[in-house]
Formats: sequence, C-alpha cells, structure tokens
Amino acid sequence: MATVNNNLSEYDKASIPNASNYRFGIVVSEWNDTITEGLFKGAYDTLIENNVEPGNITRWNVPGSFELIYGCKKMQRQRVDVVIAIGSVIQGETKHFDFVCEGVAQGIKDLNVLHDVPVIFCVLTDNNKQQGLDRSGGIHGNKGTEAAVAAIKMAFLNEQ
Repeated sequence: MATVNNNLSEYDKASIPNASNYRFGIVVSEWNDTITEGLFKGAYDTLIENNVEPGNITRWNVPGSFELIYGCKKMQRQRVDVVIAIGSVIQGETKHFDFVCEGVAQGIKDLNVLHDVPVIFCVLTDNNKQQGLDRSGGIHGNKGTEAAVAAIKMAFLNEQ
C-alpha cells in the first residue's frame, strides 16, 4: 500500500472484531530500534485500544529482521492466535538489503502457508532512516497500528 496521502494509523474501530479474547505474539527486531520500537508502540497501543488485555500480549526480541522468521516460528508454537513480525531494513550500498528483504518476506510467507497461526508482516523496507521514522509514528502514521488491525482481523478469520 502506498503511504503517500494515507495515514497508516487511521482505521474504523467499528469495523474491528472484538479482540478481548485473543492472544497476540509480537516479535521485534532490535536492529534499527528507533523505528522498530515506534512500530511496536503503535501495534501495542492499538491492541490495548481494542480491548486486548496486556497479559494477552507476548513480546520477544530478536537481533535483526532476518531472525524474525525463526522468532515467529517459535512464537507460533506458543498459545497465541496471531503473530506480528516487526522489523526495519534500510537500503545500504550493497545488495544485502535485497537479500534480507526477500528472505524475510518469503520466510514469513512460508510460515503463513505451513502453519495455522497467521503471521502479520510489519517489516519496513525503506530507502533511508527518515522514511522509516515517518512510518513508525511520524508524518505517515504508524504501520504498527495497521499491523495490529490486520492481526485482529486475521485472528477473527482464523476462528471462523
């Protein structure tokens, strides 16, 4: 979804299923932590705003975005209804960015295909740090909020 002219934090609360009985796992990359902490705050605050008890939210940290795949796989084995993967990859001067982004996207896709606990992709892949800050609580809102809304909707879908 293009961010320009959209605020990632805006959503219709009336369209969100009751989330009070769901359990959420959030796996957060420590790399680019200024950005990932903002994304976590957006996700956490949105879950709480939608009646999720703090005790129903489990957070694990992993070193970087590539490690999100393993962390999410392990989190799926916990008693959670949905996992949110939070990371930030910023373009550098080498192809490392491409390999990490592709690997993380494919890895999280694989977890969704192979397992019954949905994993929400909240990994920013930006050209520079400012773009990440703008999307983690800055001028474009917070992609973490959007991920939490998606997580609630997927938890509801999974129980249907």
